[in-house]
Amino acid sequence: MGLSWKEGVLTILLGAAAASGLTTLILFLVEATSILLPADTKFGIVFDAGSSHTSLFVYKWPADKENNTGVVSQALACQAEGPGISSYTSDPALAGESLRGCLEEALALIPEAQHRETPTFLGATAGMRLLSQKNSSQAERIFAEVARVLSQSPVDFRGASLLAGLDEGAFAWITINYVLGSLLTYTFSGEWARPPEATLVGALDMGGASTQMSFVPGGPILDASTKASFILYGSSYSVYSHSYLCFGRDEVLNRLLARLVQVRPARAGRHSGLARHPCYHSGYRATVPLAPLFESPCVHTSMPPGAAQNLTVEGAGNPGACVSAIRELFNFSSCEGQADCTFDGVYQPLMQGRFYAFSNFYYTFHFLNLTSGQTLDTVNATVWEFCQRPWKLVEVSYPEHASWLRDYCASGLYILTLLLEGYGFSEETWPSIEFRRQAGGTDIGWTLGYMLNLTNMIPAKAPAMKQAENYGVWAAGIVLVGLTLGAILGAAAVQLLWPRD
Repeated sequence: MGLSWKEGVLTILLGAAAASGLTTLILFLVEATSILLPADTKFGIVFDAGSSHTSLFVYKWPADKENNTGVVSQALACQAEGPGISSYTSDPALAGESLRGCLEEALALIPEAQHRETPTFLGATAGMRLLSQKNSSQAERIFAEVARVLSQSPVDFRGASLLAGLDEGAFAWITINYVLGSLLTYTFSGEWARPPEATLVGALDMGGASTQMSFVPGGPILDASTKASFILYGSSYSVYSHSYLCFGRDEVLNRLLARLVQVRPARAGRHSGLARHPCYHSGYRATVPLAPLFESPCVHTSMPPGAAQNLTVEGAGNPGACVSAIRELFNFSSCEGQADCTFDGVYQPLMQGRFYAFSNFYYTFHFLNLTSGQTLDTVNATVWEFCQRPWKLVEVSYPEHASWLRDYCASGLYILTLLLEGYGFSEETWPSIEFRRQAGGTDIGWTLGYMLNLTNMIPAKAPAMKQAENYGVWAAGIVLVGLTLGAILGAAAVQLLWPRD
């Protein structure tokens, strides 16, 4: 039996709707593919030449999104073998050679065709700042050897430079807030917007030779030497930043030992002096050479004449005496009666907001299992209890941490002294500090902010929303297809059911 005229009409309409819908869907799938498939990737390399070691970081970002926010991610973190480059004064060539291992790892990760266009930087921090003060010619030779090795590598090497303390802190502040999306956000209304200032976080960094504090205060910054100004995505920021040279973990430990040493002239038949260290665990005993201790520019006293070349150190396990010794490293009296002063006469405006504490802040507290938001009372009790443990018990409990094990007590008590008595955190503001190694899968530090700044990847104006607009067009098209198909099918149904005259 043949089709009725109504069935024929319906068949034709449905066929047309199907053909139209399929054609439109193919077109939008092609557009969607161009949006959703990953774009070509670009890479950047930054060496962090710190006082105790050098680290390499590789960052990557989609090539067609260079001026958008939140697109840079960390692709590799590598720690170079050996100490920091400032340690190679006797053989500067080794400073450059020490970078080759990590550089080879980076080049293996980055496609060979992109090596020549990969911007590569080296920034040296407090270790080289100290060496530059002590012996500028030695520092220049080390920089020359580092530049020689990196210039010979198949990358776009853009220089090795000494990073000022102010910049080290400020770039770390950019890194954290960039990764957390606190500089720019995309709203539901389809516009870029500056997040509320309350979402900005401060940066607390501690390396081997210096420690930095950076944040946006609630009022003006009255000391121009502590002010870093940026225009990021069309918004102006005035960041307070200060670096305390000689207050990094390693230099504090050296200064502490040098201050505690009551060197005794070697007696007949003896080859070392003897000192009891309140920050070392009871039962700990070691012999250390004295000369390297007094070579640091941070130790302002010289080795006493007639002193033994070596020193035998015994632990006392006395956290109260340890805190007293640590306090002697600060000049708190220089800030008496001043609300905007920390120690050693350093200006600091009133703190506000949350803070991320990283590097040695994090590593020390992570070892002590204190990175989960514990109260200040719990933190204090935990550090003091650890300091009072006998050395034999500590050795057995933490065999994998042997190289730094004797120093975690002093480091923990130093961090508490610095944060509470130095920077001015209190029991009420303590919960605002988060101890973190990473944010958004990226290691926290100055390197990402440094690269973003030098490659101009953070524009002064908010980025255009071409890609988001494409998504909107795509979604609107899908809706239009649905409405069109619905209208056709509705019309067909009406024609089929409408009675003949």
